Amino acid sequence: MNKVITCVVIVFTMYGKVNAQNEATLYVDGKKSNITISRHIYGQFAEHLGRSIYDGFWVDKNLNVQKQGRIRMDIVEALKKIKIPNLRWPGGCFADEYHWRDGIGPAKDRPKMVNTNWGGVVEDNSFGTHEFLELCKLLNCEPYISANVGSGTPDEMSKWVEYLNFDGLSPMTELRKRNGNAKPYHVSFWGVGNESWGCGGNMTAEYYSNEYRRYATFAKDYGNAKLKKIAAGASDFDYNWTETMMKNVGHRMWGLSLHYYTIPTGNWGKKGSATGFSEQEYFNTMERALRMDELLTKHIAVMDKYDPKRNVALVVDEWGIWTDVEAGTNPGFLYQQNSLRDALIAASTLNIFHKHAERVKMANLAQTVNVLQALILTEKEKMLLTPTYHVFDLYKVHQDAELLDIKFVSPDYSLNGKKIPALNFSASKDINGVVNISIVNLDATKEISLTTDLGDLKWNDVSGELLTSANLSDINTFEKPDLVKLQKFSKATKNGSQLLVKIPPHAIVNLSLK
Repeated sequence: MNKVITCVVIVFTMYGKVNAQNEATLYVDGKKSNITISRHIYGQFAEHLGRSIYDGFWVDKNLNVQKQGRIRMDIVEALKKIKIPNLRWPGGCFADEYHWRDGIGPAKDRPKMVNTNWGGVVEDNSFGTHEFLELCKLLNCEPYISANVGSGTPDEMSKWVEYLNFDGLSPMTELRKRNGNAKPYHVSFWGVGNESWGCGGNMTAEYYSNEYRRYATFAKDYGNAKLKKIAAGASDFDYNWTETMMKNVGHRMWGLSLHYYTIPTGNWGKKGSATGFSEQEYFNTMERALRMDELLTKHIAVMDKYDPKRNVALVVDEWGIWTDVEAGTNPGFLYQQNSLRDALIAASTLNIFHKHAERVKMANLAQTVNVLQALILTEKEKMLLTPTYHVFDLYKVHQDAELLDIKFVSPDYSLNGKKIPALNFSASKDINGVVNISIVNLDATKEISLTTDLGDLKWNDVSGELLTSANLSDINTFEKPDLVKLQKFSKATKNGSQLLVKIPPHAIVNLSLK
């Protein structure tokens, strides 16, 4: 602790006498923290919404792309490359109108339904439980299933768990075997409803906490699949919901969810364009995105009152930027483009999750393909990787790595009398001893010089990658799919024990020290 304090004092002494508008300092403490950045923070979300499942993961049998069954394999390979750890399904709001038995058995016998939440389109149930679990197997990720509390029953959820996880003799296991799977799936992550304060039933916190206890009672552990039950948590700044759940449910849940979307304008009626925005709109958006830190700090403080040992996880299972849909698309499909601005939001948010990794054990970006802040966009046979995808590629080095404590002094990014920190960071050490430092420069125009003190860390070599582009609004299109992509970064040098870095404006950098 004394070393950290001394270092910070030196920082202010070094820069207190000069104009520090484009200078910053970082101290990385190499001592063991005993805090792991869970890989599940890098989770994804696939809802029956727009072209996420249908025309995304699950395509027409005649589409001329590589497929396994109807699962689109170029998407699978792209997601395997970034090591997605889990996939949340079937929603979202859709989860609380989904009845799982409609999505098993021969496809021709499955009943059709109306997707009342998202565009009023017909859901044919051709993608159901077995198809989802086959997708997870191909992705080498864990399934995270959201059960229906809003329009379902405890028995329905109980039978779904038994159908997937029991290895004995029962009507549910016999049904699973008739549908092609003799062995259980061992699904551990289960959401008990979704947004129960809203589309999941418009419940009060007190009412839902009792419903959770009832549903969770009948969702049993079978064999090796000890259930990690995740309660529907708060929206945004509803700290009373968190208080009620911690008080009434406590350790009966593995995790408690939290949803927070960055709305560029702050107005849900007119959220703002994904691509046509000014610097002022960019600044306002980043200011709202950074409020994730305040949200986590305050929700965690409530949880700490009831769970000081932090056994209950905070699960941010919906997050990201939400803009107006692209012109000419179905407003219920939530299809939006993805710019460098969105990548800066993703990287800053992941840095915030790392900071709170002792409590935040899981998160799910909304959503993986063709919806909201997507990693991947498709158009018939074409597929592209968005700037946000490249952030997850850049940051995969932090999965299951040891969090390192950091202290830093950042210049402000100021615009029209308001300011936010220009830089945010995170640092970790992987199992091979490699230290990764991720840096985000939110300033739209200024390069920032960073001096890094690495304390007692021993290192000889630094390599880096960079994600940036000429303009904040730059996007990847099907005509130019590689406009925004990862590049080699060479503006990091060793100066004795210090690391000196020149960070370009509106850029994300990861440095690996060996």
